[in-house]
Amino acid sequence: MRLPFRTNLSIAFAATALLWGMTLGSAQAEIYGAKQTTLDNGMQVVVVENHRAPVVTHMVWYRVGAMDEPAGKSGIAHFLEHLMFKGTDTVGPGEFSATVARNGGQDNAFTSQDYTAYFQSVASDRLEMVMKLESDRMAHLKIAEDQFIPEKQVVLEERSMRTDNDPGSILQEQASSAFYRNHPYAIPVIGWRHEIEGLQLQDAVNFYKTFYTPNNAILVVSGDVEAEKVFDLARKYYGTIPARTLPDRPDLREPPLLVSSRVTYRDDRVRQPSLSIRKQAPSWTQADNKADSYALEVLSQILGGNSTSRLYRSLVIDQGIAVSTGSWYDGDGRGPGMMGLYVSPAQGVSLDKAEAALRAEVAVLLKDGVTQDEVTRAITRIQDSAATARDSLSGPAMNIGRALAVGFNLDDVETWPDKIGQVTVDQVNTVAQRVLAAPGEVVNILLPKSDTEATQ
Repeated sequence: MRLPFRTNLSIAFAATALLWGMTLGSAQAEIYGAKQTTLDNGMQVVVVENHRAPVVTHMVWYRVGAMDEPAGKSGIAHFLEHLMFKGTDTVGPGEFSATVARNGGQDNAFTSQDYTAYFQSVASDRLEMVMKLESDRMAHLKIAEDQFIPEKQVVLEERSMRTDNDPGSILQEQASSAFYRNHPYAIPVIGWRHEIEGLQLQDAVNFYKTFYTPNNAILVVSGDVEAEKVFDLARKYYGTIPARTLPDRPDLREPPLLVSSRVTYRDDRVRQPSLSIRKQAPSWTQADNKADSYALEVLSQILGGNSTSRLYRSLVIDQGIAVSTGSWYDGDGRGPGMMGLYVSPAQGVSLDKAEAALRAEVAVLLKDGVTQDEVTRAITRIQDSAATARDSLSGPAMNIGRALAVGFNLDDVETWPDKIGQVTVDQVNTVAQRVLAAPGEVVNILLPKSDTEATQ
């Protein structure tokens, strides 16, 4: 029913090179003029005023995701997201979305490893209505047994559709389990099927009571509003909800990946073979030196960020041995980061040949390094993508909320483009050696079952 969760790296392949530019750089205070306050119960409230159209986006972000699930209860974070639409003492099952729709708005929600978010886009004069609805289910969710069982079946069907019936998703799920040795990122957001089947109503109630509290939440409102009026409404509806003590959550780290492994999945539904390589990389939140994260973003842009990148120019344009190739850096989560490379061979080209060409380009970069011109152009592209986000009416709520939910503050957000602009050639070459030259990796291979020559 809800938006895709953060597990599909095919999305990352296409967009990650610009993700941080649009997610964090675009959330600068001088771009959006974001204003913030903190309610007495600990709930953070951020407002971005944009008066170009009489609409508003209202988002509540909870700093809890699949990585916070109890052992053996995988999928409960995503399952609870579904159950949040089952009503309260004053709002019947399904009535939340029906009320928003009757008032000309749209609503949805999504779950990731790091956070869970709920949003509504409505006319500005309907903001108080959605605040009342959202705050009601923050404090008074009511889940009946006769609603829980059917919704479990909905989640299982969603798993069938998104994962079990998609060869690429099956491979990604298996590869994550191979890549992460100590972190719950190894477990899929939607959950393992056998554990979803075993979830009980009390599991959802316990998760809700543990994490759905205002001192674990961020309210972001973007659109045709005045900040002080939004703050007053937030105090009226959210400020009356008592805070609860949150459990200690360990800062789990990955041990060094010292071995190389290959995860291969064959399925006759596969139409285009592909290969990707995952390497350990520091995330922003876990990096000892935050500058490494900025340098990795620039490195990814140079190596495989777009059609002018090294990989695309060499493998697709010059050699013609790939139909797509690129790189990504996933460093915007609460947990460990990763850098990856991918390639999909052209017709008649073996996957082995395409992989060899990809590795050859990486070897050249490690041997010769990047140039000042490449760094300058990569920085410009990333900063330009950040600047364009100001044109969105709902984007600020998404971008700021996502940043704050994983551990950034507004000052971090504001200075992000400047920090990108300070990245040097030496920094990029240093992180390239540290990450790309490291021995450990997990290689993911997706092939048609009938393809006997793809890796020959």
